[in-house]
Amino acid sequence: MNEQWALRFPRRAIALPGVERELATLPLLAPLLPLPIPAPVFLGRPADGYPWPFFGSALLPGRETCDTALTDDARAEVAMQLGSFLRRLHAPELVHLVPRLPVDANRRGDMAERVPRTRAQLADLESLGIWRSPGSVRGLLDLAERLPPSEPVAVVHGDLHFRHILVDDRARVTGVIDWGDVCRADPAIDLQLVWSFLPPARRAAFLDAYGPVSDEQLLRARVVALSVNAALARYGQEEGMDAVAREALAGLERATVD
Repeated sequence: MNEQWALRFPRRAIALPGVERELATLPLLAPLLPLPIPAPVFLGRPADGYPWPFFGSALLPGRETCDTALTDDARAEVAMQLGSFLRRLHAPELVHLVPRLPVDANRRGDMAERVPRTRAQLADLESLGIWRSPGSVRGLLDLAERLPPSEPVAVVHGDLHFRHILVDDRARVTGVIDWGDVCRADPAIDLQLVWSFLPPARRAAFLDAYGPVSDEQLLRARVVALSVNAALARYGQEEGMDAVAREALAGLERATVD
């Protein structure tokens, strides 16, 4: 709107709980985080034939990371910024500042649910001739399925992938968007970027910026990386969004490399 404001209109009833969480949560989080996020300024209410609440926030500049030609060095720079951002978002004290969040809203940290779903997503890609996972992924998923339930110890974005990170031409993060899945969960849900976004040689630098992560969390994050990017690869193919499909497939490849 006038290249100054962005309006968030839910298009389906299923999105309403997410919009309501954004309205309740983003004003509390925005002043506490080191990168810009949408902070509701205007609240719209149902009227004139539109049935749901909506909000307006300052327009965040930048482009989705898949729409930029990021080099490995640029990816590392973006990831370092995200590491510091996620360290703050996942800080224990934020859980008490943001009340009434659902626990793991999409069950991404629940390997008993996420592993079978990921197997099905990967099988679907293979049946469509989009991507075939290497044999090592089977053992990885078998191992993850035996993990104990994760602990919902942090506020998480809940759907943090390459389309929800905005960057400028100098690899500076200008915004982290689309918080409809914000919830309380294992930080591993957001750490899928370690596997899918970063070249393997740059993962250690990200983890240095972020802080300690357990082997169990890294394994959960890896499964989420496979699941999320499988979904995005199919979506990109179906919708003719070549940049989305290309980045998702590259993310799948990266996630299979130790």
